[in-house]
Amino acid sequence: MSFTSSYTDEQSIHFYMAVPKKRTSASKKRIHKNFWKRKGYWAALKAFCLGKSLSTGNSKSFCATNK
Repeated sequence: MSFTSSYTDEQSIHFYMAVPKKRTSASKKRIHKNFWKRKGYWAALKAFCLGKSLSTGNSKSFCATNK
């Protein structure tokens, strides 16, 4: 399937949709999903630890000013 969008009368640009080549197996899908969830967990944990250290005043790597 292609979509055509013309900018001028002489030029036309074609956009092609990405289509997967094969069906992803259930185990591969589970691996990708768990990896994606694990990345979110570590990002949330780091953000929580930074917020906790800022609130207690024990931060060594982040400078914040109190107003």
